[in-house]
Amino acid sequence: MTIFVGNLSWDAEREDLVGLFSEYGEVSKCSLPLDRETGRKRGFGFVDLVQVEDEAKAIADLQDVEWMGRMIAVRKAEPRR
Repeated sequence: MTIFVGNLSWDAEREDLVGLFSEYGEVSKCSLPLDRETGRKRGFGFVDLVQVEDEAKAIADLQDVEWMGRMIAVRKAEPRR
């Protein structure tokens, strides 16, 4: 499962997101997509943890909490359309 993390601070870096989610388990993958035209971050990211149980706990604990000055949205990622 992949976790979607929305409403991220523009200052958030990949290492910040890995640090946040590593409190719940080993992070296997983390990405912050960039806008193709401007090269700027798009305000959301994706995180994969090694253990599915850890992902479920992270989603439950981090949904609608303030992180880096923003109320982040954390949920299971939807498949790409």
